[in-house]
Amino acid sequence: MIRTGLVDFGMHTRFSPDLLMRNSRTLAALIGAESLWTPDHLINVIPQSIFVPRYVGVSRIAPRAHACYEPWTELGYLAARNRLSRLLLGVSVTDAGRRHPAVTAQAAMTLHHLSRGRAILGIGVGERENNEPYGVDWSRPVARFVDALATVRALWNSGGAPVNRESEFFPLRDAVFDLPPYKGTRPPIWVASHGPRMLRATGRYADGWYPAFIRDPVEYERKLELVRAAASDAGRDPSTIVPALNLPIVVARSEDAVDEILDGVAAKAMALALPATDWSAHGVRHPLGDDFAGAQDFLPQTLDEATVLRHVETVPTSLLRSGAIMGTPESVVDQVAEWRDRGMRYFVPLDVSSLQPSLRRGLASTKPLVKAMRAIKRL
Repeated sequence: MIRTGLVDFGMHTRFSPDLLMRNSRTLAALIGAESLWTPDHLINVIPQSIFVPRYVGVSRIAPRAHACYEPWTELGYLAARNRLSRLLLGVSVTDAGRRHPAVTAQAAMTLHHLSRGRAILGIGVGERENNEPYGVDWSRPVARFVDALATVRALWNSGGAPVNRESEFFPLRDAVFDLPPYKGTRPPIWVASHGPRMLRATGRYADGWYPAFIRDPVEYERKLELVRAAASDAGRDPSTIVPALNLPIVVARSEDAVDEILDGVAAKAMALALPATDWSAHGVRHPLGDDFAGAQDFLPQTLDEATVLRHVETVPTSLLRSGAIMGTPESVVDQVAEWRDRGMRYFVPLDVSSLQPSLRRGLASTKPLVKAMRAIKRL
């Protein structure tokens, strides 16, 4: 059986500060999700220049594309309202670039206590957009991430004793971490990893693998084997690592409706955050350069409307459909089954069905999503 979660956008709205949060919590209950996640962004991946009603109907409700909530604060708010639903609460994912790992360790353990043991520490390298504009060095994000992950583990395992640890990025000198586990448990660590070094770190340190940029189920299976091999090399049981998946999802009542969403400016603009290698696989050059690394290097706040419109003219539909799950509820269930057959056991979609010009259709997309997710849980 597939376990499921849901990603909340973590954005401020025009009418109520917690409007999207309340909607996400209700939606999670309707689909029977086990967990609710929120991103760690200062800047979102969609350019503000096209986040206007002409292209995105829901911008009438949430007009500021980059009005992102701080995730640990949001999850603390949700934890206080989580006594009945008992959802697991996770960050999708914590930015190891701009957050010191001691603060991350403290935030996650605090949430674990306040949520009565229901916190998940999702963590990854982060993105250039949320680091470089704020003066954070972005020259060696993977090395910084690996060091951050080891630091979190060292502090959690210290038992409150002073920790001394040599480290290129986060040296510890008589550092004390005295927050105890909650009833003997610590938040599981889920790592968003894709490259070889990150996959090895996942196998060595993580409790869950939580990739977001995987092109197809075959690639997922291959990388999952690398994670499990790294776990074995570290003397860990590979079967204890949860094989999860975080992908964009577009669900509509008909394939024509899906095609209409994919033909919109907003959906095509999101393709700008894909790496140049993904574009070249579809016979198209990335407008941001042949060496563009994707979301990790994307700076959407620098793109004006005319530039975005010019860039999206070259986006092929096949590119949008790769590395995402799209279709009618029945088609979506069949697609998720392919990932299950390659080892995936925990599905956490980011629903982008609302990113279309029609506000009414965007809001109505919830119904086919609920139908699909309920069926996915029975796979």
